[in-house]
Amino acid sequence: MEIEIDLTKSLEKNAEDYYNKAKKIKSKIEKAKAVLEKFRKKIEALEKKKEKEEKRKEQKLKSKRKEEWFEKFRWFYSSEGFLCIGGRDATTNDILIKKHLEKGDLVCHTDLPGSPFFIIKAEGRTVGKATKEEAAIATASYSRAWKLGMSYAKVYIVRHDQIKKELGLPKGMFMIYGKREYFTPALELGVCLLETGLIMGGPISAVEAHSKEYVIIKQGKKKASDIAKEIAKKLKITGRADDIIRVLPPGGSQVVRFVKKR
Repeated sequence: MEIEIDLTKSLEKNAEDYYNKAKKIKSKIEKAKAVLEKFRKKIEALEKKKEKEEKRKEQKLKSKRKEEWFEKFRWFYSSEGFLCIGGRDATTNDILIKKHLEKGDLVCHTDLPGSPFFIIKAEGRTVGKATKEEAAIATASYSRAWKLGMSYAKVYIVRHDQIKKELGLPKGMFMIYGKREYFTPALELGVCLLETGLIMGGPISAVEAHSKEYVIIKQGKKKASDIAKEIAKKLKITGRADDIIRVLPPGGSQVVRFVKKR
């Protein structure tokens, strides 16, 4: 550090001048800090106001739109047009199999603890290979494998009549009988806004088939609320943060790509 000395002044006068300059600089710093703090508080207040407005809009949209029965579960439409629905926990797994499994439907599951059951609703049609593969991807991605950071997970598919609730089994658990069809899908998902206003999360090929714009997510370290905000911004969806969070898998994620088809 260099100090300039005015030789026309005494040493004491030079020291006094530097002291006064330091006081002025300190005063400016304090004023700058006060201004920054004022702006910080204003920004925080604006962010809170924006968050409240988004929640209010979300509630308004929900009250206007009739909620579909399957929205309480995991769900997506396959690229072949089949509705696939999955459990969120032991309770919804139990409800899903007991109340919504019908003749001709297929059931997907993994051997991992905490895995969802996914039902492919056949509705009298023959389920194709593409739908089976997509249901396997969803089952794996919404299982604990995502949170554990696994790249792949083994999934099996059985017919509706191969799954039974035996006495003594805890909630959400069922016995599987007979031959199983196995898949080992990679874990990755897409999120899109359907024309009906529903926000859908599911395999990329399924999302691509039903929307011109979608976001691809993979395992990461960002929490669901941050990812929801990022997706909302890319898809230009306001006031739907909670709906986006509901279609995200358990554990951290990251947005890897935004796709807009021409």
